[in-house]
Amino acid sequence: MTIIRIVCAAALLFGASAAAQEGGKAIPETIVSLGTATPGGGFPVYGDAFVAAMAAADPTLKIAPRNTKGSYENIPLLEAGTLDLGLVAGEPAYEAFMGIGRKPTPLKIFSAISSNPGMFVVRADSPYKTIRDLVGKPVAFGAKGSGLPILARYVLDGIGLDQEKDFTAVYLDRAGDGPAMVLDGRVAALWGAGIGWPGFKAMSESEGGARFIAPDEAEIGRIRAKHSFLKPMTVPAGSYPHQDRAIASLGSWSFVLARADLPDDVAYRLAKTLHGAEADLGARLPQAKETTAENTVAAAPRVELIHPGVLRYFKEIGLVK
Repeated sequence: MTIIRIVCAAALLFGASAAAQEGGKAIPETIVSLGTATPGGGFPVYGDAFVAAMAAADPTLKIAPRNTKGSYENIPLLEAGTLDLGLVAGEPAYEAFMGIGRKPTPLKIFSAISSNPGMFVVRADSPYKTIRDLVGKPVAFGAKGSGLPILARYVLDGIGLDQEKDFTAVYLDRAGDGPAMVLDGRVAALWGAGIGWPGFKAMSESEGGARFIAPDEAEIGRIRAKHSFLKPMTVPAGSYPHQDRAIASLGSWSFVLARADLPDDVAYRLAKTLHGAEADLGARLPQAKETTAENTVAAAPRVELIHPGVLRYFKEIGLVK
């Protein structure tokens, strides 16, 4: 069963912009479902900006967001056809495409979202300065079903640590619960990723302040030697309150994935609308400035993993041959 619907928009869009009219006739309204994640995390925030930018660019395109448990629920929902689009972190997407622990997925990339350098955040007054200082401590690794714990697993494995054995691993029911748990001492640290990530922002804005812990240069080298799909990334200085220096880390790109049978003409129309609205999307959410056609091509493990309808648009603008 698929979610995309096309309905007559005459009544819904009466008096709306002229974009809803073509030759004096109402343009059919296209409704597309979008799976995000649990409230308080980065995906719902991105989803809100994505929906608003798409609606502003084309009022006959309706993106219907849906809170889910995150990447690991979005993938099977997309495969089952109960979602049209879904936000998926880089590591679950990589495992799905490569068939790690499962059959390779037929899902396609609709767009890159943003780069996601991973790191820990602790209270500014905590004694923890390195990743190994956190060994044996309770650490919140993110929401159940999200991609964050998987990124942490790869990063820690690269430096010889086991997420379950070397830490008291805590998994959240809601992504937004993490900062409060660090602030009141229930956990020593919170793992997260990305620029503008809500959990990092909440910690940075807390009364006592926060400090970030990322792999050091030698650890980044060890991690990349074992897990080469993770890429060096930088959190620029000033990305969060009181962060006065750039932070080097590593991570991957998160994606908007599409169900494999999303019609090519719908994917083409969505892609043309999205990339025509890149400036508006970036103005609504700073980290969404990375959602560009160029980044989608660069971030895709293979160009053939991009949806054919999206590739049609990319070929039209001369981005791919």
